[in-house]
Amino acid sequence: MKVVVAGAGNIGRYLAVDLVQRGHEVTIVEKSPEALQSVPTEGLRTVIGDACAPDVLEGAGLRAVDVVVAATGDDEDNLVISLLAKQEFAVPRVLARVNHPTNEWLFDDAWGVDLAVSPPHLLTALVEEEVIAGDVISLLRLDRGGAHLMEVRLDDESLAVGSRVQDLALPDDIVLLCLLRAGRVVPCRATTPLDEGDEILALVPEGREDALRAALIRRT
Repeated sequence: MKVVVAGAGNIGRYLAVDLVQRGHEVTIVEKSPEALQSVPTEGLRTVIGDACAPDVLEGAGLRAVDVVVAATGDDEDNLVISLLAKQEFAVPRVLARVNHPTNEWLFDDAWGVDLAVSPPHLLTALVEEEVIAGDVISLLRLDRGGAHLMEVRLDDESLAVGSRVQDLALPDDIVLLCLLRAGRVVPCRATTPLDEGDEILALVPEGREDALRAALIRRT
């Protein structure tokens, strides 16, 4: 897979190196030559220039890439890069970093963003994951904001404990993917039993968190 990463900060640099190690063809675009000095050159192509400029993106080969990641530390730049990648270069998949959570609502298909990732929100979710049981946590926004990957940790008061997946009053638009139990990943099938301590991963449409909570957590 061919990937262009815009931004050679800590996140962009780590992502680019990790993708190269996984066998992908990666180009990293950065306007600061000093920032590029800390980027390993083995297996990684670097382009010096402002990724908000169409001619720089052209030189980075955007017309032939599969994925663009706008990973700079500036939300305005990431929006511009995403819009150019999608509208001017027809990149199939555009991912963007959201630096300030208050700007997250902007990162949608109107700006060419297929998937927005907000590190502060992810950190919040990870903190909550450690301290909250019996509630629903949003881990990742998917499908241009139309759906969320959510986690539900069942406690001894959860409605679903002692039931099987097929017994749940689960709406058709919510899908249980798998559960984590004692360090193992267990696919959610119709006959899968649900126990206290299970961490369930589900795909949930925007605004349907309460329906998931009602099916798994809330007792009547």
